[in-house]
Amino acid sequence: MAVSNRDVADLFDRVADLLEIKGEIIHRVLSYRRAAESIYDLPRDLAAIAAENALTDIPGVGKTIAEKIEEILSTGKLAFYERLTAELPAGLVDVMRVNGVGPKKAKLFWEQLQVRDLASLEAAARAGKLRSLPKMGEKSEANILLGIEALARQTGRRPLGVAYPAAQALLDHLLTLPQAREGAIAGSIRRARPTIGDVDLLVAVDDMADAAPIMDAFVGQPQVARVLGHGPTKSSVELHNGLQVDLRVIEKARWGTALAYFTGSQQHNIRMRERALAQGYSLNEHALSPVDSAGTILDDAPKRLFDTEEALYAALGLPWVAPELREDSGELEAAERAALPRLITLADIQSDLHMHTVWSDGTATVREMAEAAHALGRKFIVITDHSVGATIANGLSVERLLRQQAEVRQVDAEMNGSIRVFHGTEMEIKADGTLDFPDEVLAQLDFVIASLHVSLRQPREQITARLLNAINNPHVDLIGHPRGQIIPDREPADLDMDAVFAAAQASGIALEINANPARLDLEAQYARRAVSLGIPLAIDTDAHSLNDLHLMHYGIRTARRGWVEAESVLNTWPLERFEAWVRARGKA
Repeated sequence: MAVSNRDVADLFDRVADLLEIKGEIIHRVLSYRRAAESIYDLPRDLAAIAAENALTDIPGVGKTIAEKIEEILSTGKLAFYERLTAELPAGLVDVMRVNGVGPKKAKLFWEQLQVRDLASLEAAARAGKLRSLPKMGEKSEANILLGIEALARQTGRRPLGVAYPAAQALLDHLLTLPQAREGAIAGSIRRARPTIGDVDLLVAVDDMADAAPIMDAFVGQPQVARVLGHGPTKSSVELHNGLQVDLRVIEKARWGTALAYFTGSQQHNIRMRERALAQGYSLNEHALSPVDSAGTILDDAPKRLFDTEEALYAALGLPWVAPELREDSGELEAAERAALPRLITLADIQSDLHMHTVWSDGTATVREMAEAAHALGRKFIVITDHSVGATIANGLSVERLLRQQAEVRQVDAEMNGSIRVFHGTEMEIKADGTLDFPDEVLAQLDFVIASLHVSLRQPREQITARLLNAINNPHVDLIGHPRGQIIPDREPADLDMDAVFAAAQASGIALEINANPARLDLEAQYARRAVSLGIPLAIDTDAHSLNDLHLMHYGIRTARRGWVEAESVLNTWPLERFEAWVRARGKA
């Protein structure tokens, strides 16, 4: 089986973990982490890039790591990793996932007690063997057992759609306290990554003496299953859903540096620190501190505090960089050139082109969806229930589709121009590559989406050919959730995305960013590449209920991660422009 980008990135992450346990220099550890992160986010297949001898063009990939990528691609293995696992058990990587166990403790447990994995760690803890080790004790041992139990309840990284609402609910409560002056969700949620590890919350106060009541309120929330730490400026809890949430209370005068630091990403922060150092400062979460020629902080020199991120960036000679861009993917270079994109916002959205009703597997009527969309400020929508091949979703036969069209036309007329309601379909791309409806039926629809839902584990050539058949059909306007992923349960289909983009560019079809947080497909890196090729995008909720219409912001955040501007997105366009675009694709 072919080696995927994810396979390579996962392997490099494990290499970094093992190097950290060994105690290797941090720069060597970070080099593998940076390479893994870049490979996770690649919009192209690594094998195709390797065939072009362009691996070193990938951020964070130099000659040495490029050679290792080629080794993995050609053999499916990495000799360097195998040498590492001959020295250290690979299971120690999983041991480090336990709350409170870092690389030093993992190494200590291995050297002193031959702990090789989670099972042997739990056995040692239950036998009371950890408490006698240096810097351990009964309480530390008990906490490790609790951490193992918490890990068993977790399913790995959580979808943004799970982590964000939980974090926002906690933050909203804290901001009702009189001591709280400002608050933010930081970390990977603020950067809108599709999956989240731990949650970082920040709250600003005028005086740090005001932190205690905020901390008390945080650990006392009903969502909290277990308090992991309760300190004067930082507390950590585990929620009933297994999420770990860390809260830091920050002096308002230092808000700008703290928010930037805890937002990340790590690599963006490193670049910011390098920039500060070149200007004679050390940058951390607290301040810009003057340094001498050797880079040592001058303790007696006045520090520069910033109460906003904008002020911090300005002090380093840069415009503010939106959090979604902070992945060291060219954002600082663009900022230096005053060439940052004018990122799309939720306010730009005029329409929603993908939604389902009671005609298939939705829970609301056509009229209810139209009225709810109108209340959200949408100017037009498209009703796109499933086609007949989606039997599990009560897909529509041709006869039912045409009966539905009559209802859509009636609702459109009854809305009296307050919102336009168009009729379409989300048509199944069947396992054999054919489409659910014939062209003569598609020609009667206002807008046609084609999507992959079945046989997503077919070989690359076969599933790519299926998608290309839909892209090349002149009646198809949009490819829905192109890669077919379900976060975190289903990996994307193994598509040849180079071929997909080439076909989409040639046909003029649009590709979807599906805003449902279980999809977020296209992912940001693919959205960015699509725009660079002139391929239009649509950001849609794929709503199956009235509440789902509120999911649009997740799609917007994904688009912003992909450097997408409003102009590139169909549903930011006014009605007249959208209709002209559809007509140009062959609709009457």
